[in-house]
Amino acid sequence: MKSDRLLSILLLLQTRGRVPAPELAAALEVSVRTIYRDIEALSGAGVPVYAERGRHGGIALLPGYRTDVTGLTADESRALFILAAQGAHAALGLDSAIGSALRKVMVALPAPHRPAAELTSRRILVESSRWMGPPPREVDVSALQDAVFADRRLRIRYRHSGADAPRTYTVDPYGLVCKAGVWYLVADRRGVPRLFRADRMHAATVTEAPVRRRDGVELADAWAVLKRQVEVRPGGIDVTARVRRARFDLFLRMCGNSLTEHPEDDGASEWITVRLGYGVLGAARSLAPFADHLEVLEPPEVREELARCAAAITALYAQAPHAGTDRARP
Repeated sequence: MKSDRLLSILLLLQTRGRVPAPELAAALEVSVRTIYRDIEALSGAGVPVYAERGRHGGIALLPGYRTDVTGLTADESRALFILAAQGAHAALGLDSAIGSALRKVMVALPAPHRPAAELTSRRILVESSRWMGPPPREVDVSALQDAVFADRRLRIRYRHSGADAPRTYTVDPYGLVCKAGVWYLVADRRGVPRLFRADRMHAATVTEAPVRRRDGVELADAWAVLKRQVEVRPGGIDVTARVRRARFDLFLRMCGNSLTEHPEDDGASEWITVRLGYGVLGAARSLAPFADHLEVLEPPEVREELARCAAAITALYAQAPHAGTDRARP
């Protein structure tokens, strides 16, 4: 543990320059006294490290000192070569950069770790898109990225779901989030956190005005609030249903996001009981494609909603094809 900590101190000092001892102690979760003992150990090993006291003091390496030691363990080396969300690199214009960076890391790795890291990159693939859904549209997030890194306000033309025309907003961006292959801009609008899908933006312009973020709020904080708003809808509808075992895998792929409780399965019965949550009654119609392979047990209003859906489908197909005045045209 001590050797790992010494390497961590060395790498932190190389990256950040002069660092106060309390900051190092907080980063490594040890006491300040332990940090000073570690500095003595590094100095005794020939590392040119020194400490300055005073208001602007801290611990630093002598100017110009660098080390090629990565300090990576075998597992850490393998983890670097599992490329998650490869589409994210392309959208940010970093496809070639990530490949170049990994080649440099491979050269810097301790020789015993290189075969495992290279094999991991060939044997493990992380796909960000979900089954049973359309592939996300390719979007240009360059303007969003420019605003995020330049700390500038954004003017966007945005079309909300179900809206006929886009609207114009000026927003204060916190950052970008790529979730399941879909890019989102996390930003404040008039001091209130908002989530904007990048593929619904018709235009995005970086303004000259500096960003106005709320004090102490970071991207992770704003994202947590917005994510909770999406996933936890007050006044939602709790549904209990049973699904035939033969269709259960397909059910999980299509409706897994709506599960509120992991189903208990004895492995023997034909039916598996599940519990789901929906924000509005109409959303429960997503269960209709399972026909007689799924039965809602409660509440009664969801059973009635699905019965209405089934009756409407039955009435439609009871008619002759192309009935009425609106004939389908080839």
